[in-house]
Amino acid sequence: MRKEDHIAAWKRLWPVLLSLLLAACGAPSRAPAPFHHATHRAHQTRLTGTWYRVKKGDTLWAVSWRAGVDYRTLARWNRLKPPYTIFAGQLLRLRPPPPPKRTASSTAKGQSSTARRGTASTKKRSRTTARHSKQTGRKLHWRWPIHGTVISRFSYSDPDRDGIKIAGARGQKVLAAESGTVVYSGSGLIGYGQLIIIKHNNEFLSAYGHNSRLLVKEGEKVKRGQHISDLGVDSAGKALLHFEIRRYGKPVDPLIYLPRG
Repeated sequence: MRKEDHIAAWKRLWPVLLSLLLAACGAPSRAPAPFHHATHRAHQTRLTGTWYRVKKGDTLWAVSWRAGVDYRTLARWNRLKPPYTIFAGQLLRLRPPPPPKRTASSTAKGQSSTARRGTASTKKRSRTTARHSKQTGRKLHWRWPIHGTVISRFSYSDPDRDGIKIAGARGQKVLAAESGTVVYSGSGLIGYGQLIIIKHNNEFLSAYGHNSRLLVKEGEKVKRGQHISDLGVDSAGKALLHFEIRRYGKPVDPLIYLPRG
């Protein structure tokens, strides 16, 4: 082929190559599908608004878990009494109600007596809380729910790391970290797979997510070390247990309570 023919051929091909190059540069970049999907599912579990409309199958325990609020506090805000029955379509308040309005005269009259009572009440409440926490700490003896390696740790600053993830083998026995009552057993909380939540006392709950089989039901009492489920996989196909401890409805670092080693 003559030199002139080479030049003519390149002139014809150049617009096609340029359009392909521009199309490639303009294509949006995406996270790998499993990661993108897992992040989306994790964000769906949390409730952040002021109100929530109850869906079929919801329980007060499940709603309080997603809102990160103690179930008794949620019940008080919504004037619910035991056994805390809720209904599909019902609106639940997820944030504290506004304080009642007071007139200027009543506010001024009550300020002095409130201030005196407030100081004494605060000191008494602090002593009671500290004493109760120590007693509770002595009563609970946490154990590891499975034998495995911690591959993701808790973080107070990252809401997606509200527990720890322990790698294991699919089908491995998951054990109750402490004795208590099962308050949730199911797969209705998106992002946790098949989940078990155990109430240990009025202060502490523990949760076990990504199970392949649930062996206990809501309302059932379990013993420390009891086989409650079999380990499953997360949305990325990894065999692991998502384990949480919550104190008064708020996530805390499980490694503070679990024994070392």
